[in-house]
Amino acid sequence: IMCGITAYLGAKKAADILLSGLARLEYRGYDSAGVAICSEGKLNIRKKVGKVKELAAVANQMPGSTGIGHTRWATHGEPSERNAHPHVPSAAQSASDASFALVHNGIIENFKTLKESLTLKGHKFYSDTDTEVLVKLIEDVKTTTGLGLEEAVRQALSHVVGAYGICVCSREDPDVLVAARLGSPLMLGIGEGEWFVASDASAFLEYTRQVVYLNDGEMVVIRRGAGYQVSTIKGNKLDPEVIELEGTLESIEKGGYSHFMLKEIMEQPTSLENCMRGRVKLHASAPPSPVQGSRDGKAPDDAPQQDSPHITLGGIEQVLYKDGQELETMLSRLQRARRIIICGCGTSWHAGLVGEYIFEQLCKVPVEVEYASEFRYRAVVLRPEEDIVMVISQSGETADTLAALRHAKSFGCTVLGICNTVGSTIARETDGGIYLHAGPEIGVASTKAFTAQVMVLTMLALRMAQNHTIDDKEYRDLVRQMAALPRQVERIIQNNEEKLKEIGKVYRYAQHCLFLGRGYNYPVALEGALKMKEISYIHAEGYPAAEMKHGPIALIDNLMPVFFIAMQDSIYEKVKSNIQEVRARKGCVIAITDEGNDELDEMCEYVIHIPKVHEVLSPILTVIPMQLLSYHIAIMRGCDVDMPRNLAKSVTT
Repeated sequence: IMCGITAYLGAKKAADILLSGLARLEYRGYDSAGVAICSEGKLNIRKKVGKVKELAAVANQMPGSTGIGHTRWATHGEPSERNAHPHVPSAAQSASDASFALVHNGIIENFKTLKESLTLKGHKFYSDTDTEVLVKLIEDVKTTTGLGLEEAVRQALSHVVGAYGICVCSREDPDVLVAARLGSPLMLGIGEGEWFVASDASAFLEYTRQVVYLNDGEMVVIRRGAGYQVSTIKGNKLDPEVIELEGTLESIEKGGYSHFMLKEIMEQPTSLENCMRGRVKLHASAPPSPVQGSRDGKAPDDAPQQDSPHITLGGIEQVLYKDGQELETMLSRLQRARRIIICGCGTSWHAGLVGEYIFEQLCKVPVEVEYASEFRYRAVVLRPEEDIVMVISQSGETADTLAALRHAKSFGCTVLGICNTVGSTIARETDGGIYLHAGPEIGVASTKAFTAQVMVLTMLALRMAQNHTIDDKEYRDLVRQMAALPRQVERIIQNNEEKLKEIGKVYRYAQHCLFLGRGYNYPVALEGALKMKEISYIHAEGYPAAEMKHGPIALIDNLMPVFFIAMQDSIYEKVKSNIQEVRARKGCVIAITDEGNDELDEMCEYVIHIPKVHEVLSPILTVIPMQLLSYHIAIMRGCDVDMPRNLAKSVTT
């Protein structure tokens, strides 16, 4: 569920750390927030419906150095203080004499059965949440068995069916925090004499970069003065790896921009460069000649550079193993695949659709793109020896995509992961993978992650196709053009932002709009429509341009803007015909086309010109004007672009 957890045990004032952590988790989507802090034998609780700043107004003076915090996105029960977290076993949800408090991300699927059983035992419930059922279950175990908090949590969780990331603090032992995970991300941050628990590392990045990622079925118990112990929920002790986080505090702040979304749109030249850094090289040192080479055969430092564009992807050069036996590299496995299945959700699914076109053209391999949420519920025929499954997720924690990954693994399929977050669950559970290296993406509406995902898919397809299904000349040409994309994105932004603002001003009151494209740019039309509806709340639909005649054309009138991607590629003439069909019905046409193409000027209200590029690479450029236009229209309509209503960044249950 799109909620946020943060917790702290140390020497500092817990309220400051919890509230700043919750503020950094706001992008995840929420409707209420709360904290519980242990102090002087009491458990002080504050909750508020609305924004974290409203909670801060009543909680920032709370004393104590141990506490938990939460932002809730309603699932069971409406947004209210009664349903907000933290929850306690007491009748009054803010009772300071409660023995412990709990915050929870996820869904307890068998909460009705548990609630009925606990009700028969005399427990009363005061909220509509499934979380309160877990709280009462832990309390029941403590009361009936005499177990301490840690063991009571273990035993209670053994009865739970569903997904959870939980953290518990206790009035009776303020020097202890207990946290556990099953299906909902949770991690431990390790500082100097202080510890943090959070659903996202951004909550504590300003204090430490030392992190332990909890796996499903694991628990951590933190004790002041003694440190932490990770174990399975069944009680088997573990010695997990401590990982050094990448990134800086500045990377998760706005950096002078009005909104994270605008910052992330503008960062795309840099994020694309970072995505290619160390992977795409245009030159190689010339081999030493007998005259200029040294005796050890190495090229001197001033050796001439050869024009030798190439791609290196370490994540697919690694060797695959099965039952301890070395098999082959991931690249070799990819090249002999008879079918590729790509799974993703939302924007990642759209990136996968672009990948379908790229892999089929360059690698000559059949590709199917599946909604991850549907993949495991269909009778998909999987052939482990022939199929490769790719899963795409910005966060690496998307619940449906994780479920698709595990479903494919259960059939014995090799799974490749593409994600942005180092150390995420998808990164850990796939057989191999490629990181986006796009930097943190905070805005709910994905921008730079989409272009980085398409970039990774393009690099992967080119590496698979090299010396295999395309000739060297085409390979080198595409690598050169790909290396130039960051500067072209920069040019698109510089040359078109003012015109896009003008277009936004004209169409900001539209109630409906269409986005149309063909070939590689059909998925970009879907992505453009998604951006528009996500942040401006204008009803928008994306279609293959030719499909307009099969229904959507009935909607077109002089009040409906229709956005065409009309690059001068192999199907440009057909898209031009589709534009004429809209014009014949008095539709308002806005087109994106190549620089130097003036023949659409008389046919369209507005034309956005972008650099000409090979059609395989065009989606990375054509999406940029759509991102900017959606942003400016949303701002003009007074929408909260970073936290659009009902949405969240990471859908983790």
